[in-house]
Amino acid sequence: MAGPDRASEEGLIARYFAPLAGPGADGLRDDAATLTPTPGHDLVVTADAVVAGIHYFSDDPPASIARKALGVNLSDIAAKGAVPRGFLLTLALPNDWTEAWLAGFSEGLGAAAAEAGCPLLGGDTVRSGGPALIGVTAFGEVPEGGIVRRGTARVGDRICVSGTIGDAALGLRLRLEPEAAWATSLDPAQQALLADRYLHPRPRLALAGAIRRHASAAMDVSDGLAGDLAKMLGAGRTARIGAVPLSEAAARARDAEPGLIEPILTGGDDYEILCTVAPETLDALLAEAAQAGIPLTAIGTVTSGDGPPGFEMGDGTARVFAAGAFSHF
Repeated sequence: MAGPDRASEEGLIARYFAPLAGPGADGLRDDAATLTPTPGHDLVVTADAVVAGIHYFSDDPPASIARKALGVNLSDIAAKGAVPRGFLLTLALPNDWTEAWLAGFSEGLGAAAAEAGCPLLGGDTVRSGGPALIGVTAFGEVPEGGIVRRGTARVGDRICVSGTIGDAALGLRLRLEPEAAWATSLDPAQQALLADRYLHPRPRLALAGAIRRHASAAMDVSDGLAGDLAKMLGAGRTARIGAVPLSEAAARARDAEPGLIEPILTGGDDYEILCTVAPETLDALLAEAAQAGIPLTAIGTVTSGDGPPGFEMGDGTARVFAAGAFSHF
């Protein structure tokens, strides 16, 4: 990868990534690292990649791209009730990469990793021959047997979701159609919030302990609330969903253009936690979420039946979003 004005791969690793390495990584001088779970704990492993032109714009700030690449993986760790322990990074760079871009990327990655207590353990750096690709494999841990699966919801469980839904999908639309009537109806602070939610997923790591203690099932909302809820419920279970939590910006956009309810509920990149909980445990979960500073809203109840969940509209009818979840593939 080295060129006349570029450092070698070893030089890049030493300059930009070795400072992010955890104790088991030996300063990224070896081809492997060690990771020992806390006694009595299971390791939790997840992997996701982001690709230029698909998951982010090529001209997005490199620090934001790095935060997104790590954040989408840490969101999965949080939804499993796990605590982050470290991550591996595969960085496939296009032909026109620059050290200035790499410096910004490593700065953003280091800040996100430090905030999450999730050090870099190793990885690989290559030339892609096409668009940039950033692949992350993240490791977390839970007390033995404590992982919270996504397919274990029970009939009668309450359905909850953290934060607000649809902001990131609207942030993407705002980037693509900034002059749309709904977009210009927003004030600058509301536009900035939507753009930030698209650029910077915030994994709900502070909610992981409460999820592990109380939730019967959980997953992160990465591919749209409607589709991800259908995945969680699976065959033989369905739900009717009441008011979904929206930010003031998303609500104002929807009021300006009612058709936006579809991307709000089916668009990707929310990275909130969707979970189910026994009715008698709901108050305890909500209390722990509030104590952690994470908004959590009960939006429905699991019922027996087939078919996708219905979402109550303002006129009292229920609408089904049969198209399913957004796909990154």
